[in-house]
Amino acid sequence: MAALPALLADYGAYHRDSRNRLTHYFGVPAIIYAILIVPALHAVTLAGVAISLERLIVIPFVVFYLLLDLQLGVALALVFAALCAAAEATTRLGANGCEVVAGVVFILGWALQFFGHHLEGNRPALLTNLFQILVAPIFLTAELAFGLGLRPGLRAQLERRLSGPAALNRQAP
Repeated sequence: MAALPALLADYGAYHRDSRNRLTHYFGVPAIIYAILIVPALHAVTLAGVAISLERLIVIPFVVFYLLLDLQLGVALALVFAALCAAAEATTRLGANGCEVVAGVVFILGWALQFFGHHLEGNRPALLTNLFQILVAPIFLTAELAFGLGLRPGLRAQLERRLSGPAALNRQAP
């Protein structure tokens, strides 16, 4: 999809520092996991099958990522499946335990994000565009793929966009 390089560049303009990206590799999954914990306590029955609510919440996001890029979307589907499994495992703590874990992990995840932006000296992308919250997982997945030597064409497109004149307009002061 042609929109992916533009989305990655918009997000990437706020995440050029490797230390910032590193904090996001921990913070983003932590936040997603924390958000999935409470819904994992509940299930709905569809066609006689009980399905944990967090799995239904994840489906539209996975579809979104698959539509943006099939390969990265499949990788993210696996990550989201693991986060759902972790959230479901956490439900063994009971409702009160889940709420505590979700709250603590959520706060720590965001603290990591803001610490990373402090290190970079750049404000979070979501302060410019809240939609960037949805771009974070696919950006990090793409960056991981690039680090593994995968998707060189996408990486080249992203780097061109990040080094061009329009990149200067996206950078925060």
